[in-house]
Amino acid sequence: MGTQEKRFFDLFNGHTGAHGQTSILNTQRRGKQEADYIIIREPLTVELVREHLDGKRGVGTIPIDETNMCSYGAIDIDDYDLDLAALYSKVIRLKLPLITCRSKSGGAHLYLFMSEKIAASEMRDKLAEFAAALGWGTCEIFPKQEILLADRGDVGSFINLPYFGEYTTRYALTENNGSLSLDEFLDKAEDAKISLKDLASISIGGDATVLPQGPPCLQQITELGIPEGGRNNTLLNVGIYYKMVDSESWKELLEKHNQEYCIPSLPAKEIVKIQEQLERKDYYYTCKQEPLHSHCNKALCKTRKYGVGNGETAPTLSGLTVVESEPPVWFLDVNGMRLELSTKQLQMQVEFQRACMEQIYKMPAKMKEGDWRDLVDVMLDSATRISVPEELTQKGQFLELLEQFCAGRFQAHSPEELITGKPWTEDGITYFKLGALQEFLKRSNFLVYTRGQITERLKELNSGKISDKRYSFMDDQGKQIAIRVWFVPEMKRGDVELPDVTFEPEDVPF
Repeated sequence: MGTQEKRFFDLFNGHTGAHGQTSILNTQRRGKQEADYIIIREPLTVELVREHLDGKRGVGTIPIDETNMCSYGAIDIDDYDLDLAALYSKVIRLKLPLITCRSKSGGAHLYLFMSEKIAASEMRDKLAEFAAALGWGTCEIFPKQEILLADRGDVGSFINLPYFGEYTTRYALTENNGSLSLDEFLDKAEDAKISLKDLASISIGGDATVLPQGPPCLQQITELGIPEGGRNNTLLNVGIYYKMVDSESWKELLEKHNQEYCIPSLPAKEIVKIQEQLERKDYYYTCKQEPLHSHCNKALCKTRKYGVGNGETAPTLSGLTVVESEPPVWFLDVNGMRLELSTKQLQMQVEFQRACMEQIYKMPAKMKEGDWRDLVDVMLDSATRISVPEELTQKGQFLELLEQFCAGRFQAHSPEELITGKPWTEDGITYFKLGALQEFLKRSNFLVYTRGQITERLKELNSGKISDKRYSFMDDQGKQIAIRVWFVPEMKRGDVELPDVTFEPEDVPF
């Protein structure tokens, strides 16, 4: 069977080139934890899993691998007032092959483990169907992506793993809200693995049973029994469906639906009101209202003849990730498709629409500017960061060019050659004219730093000191010339690490 950590590692086998780490910053009201999400471009290892299980370092895995396949997925219910016992019971009642685990803040992660790797798109579609059936159709699905933009530095999104630490709060549930030990969880998860063929055979709210080719949410609500609190809105939408299907007999069909599926049936006068309402104008499905909203499976609904079709074009956005290069590169999930964005494209809706058109051949509807700003701000709060090597940052590029300038082939053999623009090194210090460095940077096509930013970087290397050294020379006519020089410690490749710095808007005076 192997050790606990090896079995755990094999169970959550995903992307082989990166993994996630989460640092909890503080716990907010209602149990929500503020956290810092970082992707480390190193493989997850059995040793890291051991540290996770021991409570030393929490890690997460990226379900989608480099070939856009996955062997596990998860439904992430981010609700901290969640009735976990009721959710567990519903999973069992619907006979779903899911392992219910408590998340770090009291929500739930429902894991689906496969006996074979399947396409990420297939995993997402099936988990979305399960989530809708459970009444959590708008929650997050892992993997968040169907296809990674690996050649552009994208590695996807990670999910935190369960069983962190000996006294974990991230455990798998049993009946009566009990918890499984780690060994019991591993046994249950391994036994629960399912083949693609068996997964495909699971049908919830089947299309042929009731409301054929209609919205999955209405099918599921109907088959579960329309509750008293949601009768009016549900039957309004059922009426919309029947008007599409049979414009002559839709009223009779709606009345029959009410009698057969509402618990209890809506009074006749209420049905008449709904019928009159639908006669006065053409309505569209009220997807964002309950109880439809919780059972929404928009991707599946769009494939149905009497589903939402093109009636709802607002995209589902999630999984914001930033590659911390300079400038940064952003990745965003748009209806499960991965989009690469610049900061401007993320900030401005028109630019975002253009990026969607060019990359995924969709043009999402534009929302109010205030709503867009709020949406982006919320996504930024939980964005995943991918660190990059220093040489991909402007600071790293500057340092590399500074080393080339100071330690390259064209060095001064005497301090008098400083006047020609060559750097001069003596007693472990390299001196040079600032203008000569600027010209070298310009020739190297490094144009992103102002004169003030260059001097700030040089000050970092000199412990904050500003150069006041001057060299004096006699020219060919015997006239004395004085030049001011800047200096840095003698540089050799790879010797210098620059600290972070915040530039002031004004230049440093000379």
